[in-house]
Amino acid sequence: MSAVNNPFTLIGAVVLGAVREMGEITLFLLSALRQMLRVSGGAAGQFARQCSFVGVESLPIILLTAFFTGGVLALQSFNGLSGGPLVNTQLGRLVALSMLRELGPVLAGLMLASRVGAAMAAELGTMRVTEQIDALVTLAANPVRYLVIPRVLATLLMLPLLVILANVMGIFGGYVVATKVLSVPAMQYMDSTYGAISGEDMTMALVKAAVFGLLVGLMATYHGFKADGGAAGVGQATTRAVVYGAVSILVADYFITAIFV
Repeated sequence: MSAVNNPFTLIGAVVLGAVREMGEITLFLLSALRQMLRVSGGAAGQFARQCSFVGVESLPIILLTAFFTGGVLALQSFNGLSGGPLVNTQLGRLVALSMLRELGPVLAGLMLASRVGAAMAAELGTMRVTEQIDALVTLAANPVRYLVIPRVLATLLMLPLLVILANVMGIFGGYVVATKVLSVPAMQYMDSTYGAISGEDMTMALVKAAVFGLLVGLMATYHGFKADGGAAGVGQATTRAVVYGAVSILVADYFITAIFV
């Protein structure tokens, strides 16, 4: 069996490639952290524009997704409880806890990775292959400080705000379905919702949102910076940014949940 077709050789190459890329991403993050305290006026303007792009422009799709997610949760929970006597006292609790602990942060993070992460990676990848980033270096401007930091900070700060609104909208979506479709008394739904929400749940949601926002911004900017090979390379970088962002969100979600549980 040749070395090329040896399965152990192929597995080793995959593992080494993954470890090497993880190291490169870590070094890229450390480089960004070193520049974070040296934000210039131009970078501050970039930060404001990125906050608008990440936060305001993502709001409609995040709220729409959260509303129907809350509605689906209400329907599924109602079926799971078989319409029994526990429905009135537990339906709001199930919807609220599901949104706060898991679905609110995870779905908002995934939507942000698909929309914002793809756009950032495509923009930076285009700048890389057209040598605009090299031009910044020639002009003695630090591309990490000017291009990376504003985008990472915007996703880091905006996603927790989006998650708060997504959680509210998801609970509202569950309320609408529960009271208008499933005939659950509104006061009992709200009482069970208020009784379920705790400070620990809200803290978990915000911690997850901040970590997910950092991961989305990091993966988007890293893969955009590493793009090469013309238009095809930009497309590949955009795809990797979305896939890596989504997978890293799900992996981080497990570990954060394990810490809080």
